[in-house]
Amino acid sequence: MNRKRVFWATTALFTGLMAAGAASAQSTGTEATEVEAVIVTGSRGPANVGGLATAENIAKTRNTIGQEFIATQAAGQTILQTLNLTPGLSFTNADPYGSSGGNIRLRGFDGNRVSLTFDGIPLNDTGNYATYTNQQLDPELIERASVNTGSTDVDSPTASATGGTINYVTRRPSSDFGGWVQGSLGDFAYRRIMGLVDTGEFGPWGTSAWFAASYQNYDKFKGIGELEKKQYNARIWQPLGDNGDFIAISGHYNENRNNNYNGPNLATATGFCDVAQTVVCVSDVETSPFGWNVDFDRTYVAPTFRNGTADNDANGTGYWGLRINPSNTGNIRGNSRFTLREGLILTVDPSFQYVRANGGTQQAVLSETDALIRAGRTTGGVDLNGDGDTLDRVRVMTPSNTNTHRYGVNSSLIWDLNDNHRLRAAYAFDWGRHRQSGHYGMVDFTNPSAPVFVDVFGGLKDEDNRVVNLDGYALRSRDRKSIAQLNQFSLEYRGRFLEEALTINLGVRAPFFKRELNQYCFTQNASSNVLCTSEAPNATLANGNVTFASRGTTQYIAPFSREVKYDDILPNVSASYRFGQGHSVYGSYNESLSAPRTDSLYATTRFADGSLGNPTVQPETSKNIDLGYRYTMSTLVLQASTFFNQFDNRIVSTFDEDLGQFVDRNVGAVDTTGFEASVGWEPVQNLNLYASATFTNSELQDNYVYNAAGAELQTKGKKQVETPEQMFSLRASYQFNEVFTAGIQGKYTGERWVTDVNDLKTDAYTVVDADARFDFSTFGLDGTYLQVNVTNLFDEKYYSNLGTRASATPGQLGYSRPFAGVGAPRTIMASLRYSF
Repeated sequence: MNRKRVFWATTALFTGLMAAGAASAQSTGTEATEVEAVIVTGSRGPANVGGLATAENIAKTRNTIGQEFIATQAAGQTILQTLNLTPGLSFTNADPYGSSGGNIRLRGFDGNRVSLTFDGIPLNDTGNYATYTNQQLDPELIERASVNTGSTDVDSPTASATGGTINYVTRRPSSDFGGWVQGSLGDFAYRRIMGLVDTGEFGPWGTSAWFAASYQNYDKFKGIGELEKKQYNARIWQPLGDNGDFIAISGHYNENRNNNYNGPNLATATGFCDVAQTVVCVSDVETSPFGWNVDFDRTYVAPTFRNGTADNDANGTGYWGLRINPSNTGNIRGNSRFTLREGLILTVDPSFQYVRANGGTQQAVLSETDALIRAGRTTGGVDLNGDGDTLDRVRVMTPSNTNTHRYGVNSSLIWDLNDNHRLRAAYAFDWGRHRQSGHYGMVDFTNPSAPVFVDVFGGLKDEDNRVVNLDGYALRSRDRKSIAQLNQFSLEYRGRFLEEALTINLGVRAPFFKRELNQYCFTQNASSNVLCTSEAPNATLANGNVTFASRGTTQYIAPFSREVKYDDILPNVSASYRFGQGHSVYGSYNESLSAPRTDSLYATTRFADGSLGNPTVQPETSKNIDLGYRYTMSTLVLQASTFFNQFDNRIVSTFDEDLGQFVDRNVGAVDTTGFEASVGWEPVQNLNLYASATFTNSELQDNYVYNAAGAELQTKGKKQVETPEQMFSLRASYQFNEVFTAGIQGKYTGERWVTDVNDLKTDAYTVVDADARFDFSTFGLDGTYLQVNVTNLFDEKYYSNLGTRASATPGQLGYSRPFAGVGAPRTIMASLRYSF
């Protein structure tokens, strides 16, 4: 029953620790160099409290959860929601089961500025750096997940980590044959089935593997529609001797077909929608007959099309059946470690990722004689609906498909100079082919009052489903190809001094970004609006721009190719000092760079000298300082930290009324200071308690020019949107006996600003969840259990995701009506697992 903690090991710590391994590091190389506390475990379990408060021993602020805690949460839940109790992270889930995505805020940074990694490979989209939280690994297969708040590892292969990193690691195969099957049922017709088989060790070299598959389907918690998800995973593990060397190959495939949710419009800052204050605007949840269940349109008025009559599909774009979000994603991941000789280790982590997806909401009513259809002609048209004339306006799908092929490798060469000093040289390569297309597709009106898209990807795959104009040209909403490439070199020194009480890390990384842009459509000058057409220009202007007879005097830039590059030298240094019995302090400083999003670089301007460029968007940079204290004993794990982040060249996308579109701009600096703390405590055997607190002050340092006319938005001194200044979480779990275990947890999220000028905010809210497990091991069924989960136990009504705006005051610069997502109501589910 005794647990002894060894703070520093000898040479074996450096050369063989990762065989037992702390698997929460970003890459195999970082994993092999982190000096982790070694736990000599007795019968009471691992070095954490309930799998939620894990003892950390790195010189930066990190919070790690383990499978012990992950397993208590709802089956199939996104790992981002499970991490939400940790300090610094604010995650708002779009539905109770996690398959509709959600929104990340980490110390004030949105998800596009937080690096999300899976076994060390970067998952942020290569085009816009978005994180798709609904496409993550099934939680039952995750060994550990961690959040680095504000800091990155020195070998982080990311273009977007100005705000920190979130990483999770796949479980290792078991050495014994076995497996399990699990079925889940819950509110909103939730159905999920998952199974896993461990092969155990086989063959002459101790090879092991596992294979897993899952399927889930459920109804939206409001409105009409359903969400469907299929996932397949596998891993093969080959040890190379008994010194911790190995080769692992893992595969992952995820397929989502989700009907979208629609959030309510919020009240304006004044409660009125016009400057005269005559039209009252309150939140849709107060005016809609569906209340908090306000969603997309539930009915569709069947269009009537008659030969010889100019008919029109007069429905809006808000019908639920034409709001489906499809995605196919997958990856193959390699992890490996080789001891070249005593004290010299090589790690290599290659990967390939595949994406095919779109937002699934794009549609338009197209005239059968539209300028795109006629392609420069003054007469003629195409009969899109087959009624025998070309007089109508017909609904078509106008998708924005993305197809990505992404190759990467993260490698390290680690050299132990002696027992206390280590050098590491790392190289990371990330190459993504980002093909964005938008072939128009048809709508199936077999059931006129319940139309569906013929194909959720429009005309991407099926030429017979394309809308073709009089030139035989397939109409498309966009057509471009991007190559996003990163070559990164990093060096790190790690040394121990003062009888191994002091550890110093000195690191530097040098990323070299290259973006190859290939625009195959015409681009409206000084914007990213495109015109994909077979119509020939009617004039070429002196500056090289062109005009079209069908578009008046609007200037367009002909299809083009550009190449842009960014690079920097980024320090990453830290130190930790251990003293007394279980006490330690640490400090870290690191700098990060976020290259402009690839999609943003297509907003193109013709300069006076005739060249093309986008001079307004420069890389974002951040400087992060962390100072922290830890105390660890057998039944108590405590961590507290204070931080300061200076974020420069912040990029925001604002609506430019002169251009009639959203444009990215650098808008100055943001300074963020705060305090975070977490504690896990086991006051008596079988009772685990956890608490965390976050205090964040995130302040904009500048006003910024909002539009081409030079008008300034008054943002200096304002707080960042969607960033609660206070967050608190609590969890208690108790094992009553060998059969029954229960837990309850809650998170308080403070008020959040909806607008940049801070004229509208949403209320604070608290969500409480509960879980209970009945274990059948005492009946001879090891690993078999029934688990019940209740989320939002007290049915709190709150806004989850926020559709932020510049201003919510009618008549003021940047005004538009804000909207928000609705938090999921109380949801009950049960899972039964049978193990063999």
